[in-house]
Amino acid sequence: MDNKDTVFALSSPAGRGAVAVVRLSGPRAGGILRDLSGRALPVPRQACLRRLTNPRNGEVTDQALVLWFPGPHSFTGEDLVELHIHGSLAVAAALFDALAEFEAVRPAEAGEFTRRAFENHKLDLSEVEGLADLIAAETEAQRRLALRQMEGALSDQSERWRQGLMRQLAHLEAWIDFPDEELPPDVLENIGAAVDDLIGSIDEYLRAGQGVERIRTGLEVAIFGRPNVGKSSLLNRIARRDAAIVSETAGTTRDVVEVRLDLGGYAVTLADTAGLRLL
Repeated sequence: MDNKDTVFALSSPAGRGAVAVVRLSGPRAGGILRDLSGRALPVPRQACLRRLTNPRNGEVTDQALVLWFPGPHSFTGEDLVELHIHGSLAVAAALFDALAEFEAVRPAEAGEFTRRAFENHKLDLSEVEGLADLIAAETEAQRRLALRQMEGALSDQSERWRQGLMRQLAHLEAWIDFPDEELPPDVLENIGAAVDDLIGSIDEYLRAGQGVERIRTGLEVAIFGRPNVGKSSLLNRIARRDAAIVSETAGTTRDVVEVRLDLGGYAVTLADTAGLRLL
């Protein structure tokens, strides 16, 4: 992958829809928009309607809502264009054919827009992880957790730890380099106490992180019991649909039946299991 290339990708889900969003990022993004529309660039961050044409044959591709984000004030930190086209497979294919006519322009690799944002210091690693979690969020609890991380909650906490360690390192270096100076007599004790506080803060954060990880990945709950005691009925009642077969005949559930649920804002995988026959 070469950051000198201008890349493009479909940013909305693939398939048919009313609108599809195609993004371009890189040094040629603005010029490509001018060539596709045959008009000057619009006012930055202000949506406008443009007719897009194929530069090879002049054929109209679509009428699109376009947005222009000159770098570095964009998601990737580069010149970036958003094209809100009609969401049919044919329109997207025609636009991609038009983009293929330009030199040094290629489809983006998976995650390349976010990678460029990271390399251009628009996001740090924890914010990238938060963005990925936000895109994958299924429940309200996952959404809130991912949004906090994407907005820098973990980054801010890590920076406070770093600043605290740097401060104590400076005190320690002063005690080593200037032993004859009139330093406070309890400087080492103060350093040790401050470092212990930092270690305690980090340990507390890691312990709390175990519950956070459960929110991210979801809970897994198995229903066990004797045959024909209502395990499948309980699963269907919680899922509010006929996810498992219910019968008066014992043993109808032979394989594990799993249902992914949103229970009170938390992702839960509920598993119906075969009945346990006790000897």
